[in-house]
Amino acid sequence: MSTTLVLQHCTQSCKSFFQLTKPRVTSLIVFTAVIGTFLASPGMVPLSLLITVTLGVGMVSGAAAAFNCLIEQEIDARMARTQGRPLPTGRVTSLDTSIFASILGLSGLAILYFYVNALTMWLTLATFFGYAVIYTIFLKPSTPLNIVIGGASGAMPPILGWAAVSNSITPEAMILFLIIFVWTPPHFWALALYRKSEYAKSGLPMLPVTHGDEFTLLHILLYTVILVAVTLIPFIMGMSGLIYLLGAISLGAGFLYFAIMLYRSYSDTLAKSTFKYSINYLMFLFAALLVDHYFKINITFL
Repeated sequence: MSTTLVLQHCTQSCKSFFQLTKPRVTSLIVFTAVIGTFLASPGMVPLSLLITVTLGVGMVSGAAAAFNCLIEQEIDARMARTQGRPLPTGRVTSLDTSIFASILGLSGLAILYFYVNALTMWLTLATFFGYAVIYTIFLKPSTPLNIVIGGASGAMPPILGWAAVSNSITPEAMILFLIIFVWTPPHFWALALYRKSEYAKSGLPMLPVTHGDEFTLLHILLYTVILVAVTLIPFIMGMSGLIYLLGAISLGAGFLYFAIMLYRSYSDTLAKSTFKYSINYLMFLFAALLVDHYFKINITFL
């Protein structure tokens, strides 16, 4: 085999393993975790800590995603959205995925334990177990509330970042957790709506499949209303100031607009737009928290 073919094979293998980590999802997880480190620090976060948290959380998150792909490879093969993943297409084997995910996850946990603190490592391990085992194996195939209950794992990253700096879990960290926890159902149900036929084919009991579109649309709207209310808590508690408040209100108004329009006049196109907006919503909301943290403008009520 020529050097060129070897390089091409190595490149394709690396690309396939990288895809197993669900990089878009992992990047959002790492982003919210990093924001948690900044919000927990009165000043700038030490660069060494920022790097180790990013690496550790990112590696464990990637490992959890790879195990998710391993467990759900037969389901992925039946869905158009996921049938091109490395396992269903045979670009990697189950054994290769198991070894890769194990090494990646254990390495990430070791980085967190030795270079951050034990609390962050244990919390990250619990998050991994919650997603890769409790959610993927037990909740997702058995109950339409899988996203609601399983959302706890996806909401953990800000707590991980906070614990990395403070070595504790505070009420402020729990507020960040609550925001993502409430955000998860309307975010994912928007996707489930326009992918309903695929989920029905896969056998997964997603809410649109088990309870219908109208029921799901109503719950997207209700959860979005709750989300907007929850995002005001940081300002009410004095955790943030005017910059965040304006950002939360404007972003929340946009999310409410999509939720109301979906409920009134559903279309797959609108559901796709809502799903995309929800991702940007969370990113910009946490970015507003970060900017507000360092350039806080307080409001005095007379």
